[in-house]
Amino acid sequence: MPTDAPSGTVTETSSGVRRAALVINPTKQSTDEVRQAVERVSAEDGWEAPLVIETTKDDPGSGQARQALDAGVDLVIAAGGDGTVRCVAEELVGTDTLMALVPLGTGNLLARNVDIAVDDPTAAVEAAFRGTERSIDVVHLTLDHAQETQVFLVMAGLGYDAAIMSDTREDLKDRVGWLAYVDAGIRNLPGEPAHASISIDGAEPFECRLRSVMGGNCGKIMGGLEIFPGAKIDDGLMDLMTIAPKGKLGWLAVLGKLFARGKGRDPSLQYYQCLTAEVSLREPLAVQLDGDPLGEAKHLLFEVKPKSLRLRMPLGYKDPAIVSDPLP
Repeated sequence: MPTDAPSGTVTETSSGVRRAALVINPTKQSTDEVRQAVERVSAEDGWEAPLVIETTKDDPGSGQARQALDAGVDLVIAAGGDGTVRCVAEELVGTDTLMALVPLGTGNLLARNVDIAVDDPTAAVEAAFRGTERSIDVVHLTLDHAQETQVFLVMAGLGYDAAIMSDTREDLKDRVGWLAYVDAGIRNLPGEPAHASISIDGAEPFECRLRSVMGGNCGKIMGGLEIFPGAKIDDGLMDLMTIAPKGKLGWLAVLGKLFARGKGRDPSLQYYQCLTAEVSLREPLAVQLDGDPLGEAKHLLFEVKPKSLRLRMPLGYKDPAIVSDPLP
């Protein structure tokens, strides 16, 4: 429940006093530290007392973000895991309201890509108020011709990678963090390729057999590995990757090309850049968005919305492999 003004309340932002909303997952560690830091920095910088809204099991961030928008805040801080960040972003896309994040999850994928501290919540809060602003791309994904789209900020996948996310043991994540994904990855290595039809930017579809197809907005994941080498979060393009290992040693070729940053001609790993992509399967496979399992689907439609989300990130030089302009 909110600890401040109810939904629909108009804050003093209308008279020029800025106000932040903190959308926070209460089940995560360091929540008290984050609340205190947001209250402290708000006071130090002359902002109104923040609106604090907790997520719930039934609503991991979308309703809370809408409540923050209704309250007229200037900044919405998503404090939680990748699911909380994605749900908040989904409501802020296309608005003028600034978003920031305090990573409290296991993957913290967007934070890793934009240099937000994943192990220092106080530093992340200070960056949320005092960092630089960027406008980043957001990718909209439609599953099985649904009427509504969903968004992702880092990557979405169909097949092997999504099976990893849905099969990762929560108890192991609590003990060893992101290494739990490695365990799930090894257990899901065996499997048969699926027949897929893929169209890039509306071109004639091509047929292939694959274990996974992934769309990426930016490239870094846990352990410093770049799944989409050189993918920029603000270039108006999405990177599409297909994984099709051949034979028992095929996964070694996939890993080799990943560590070589996509260089080489091995067909086990192929990259494309596009504004839109359409993937059709004969049989449904598991789907994930920014690490969240979403069940199964047979048809995916990706569409990039360039620079449609205002995001606050730390001051300082940015990795030019992540953003188009490396200066703050």
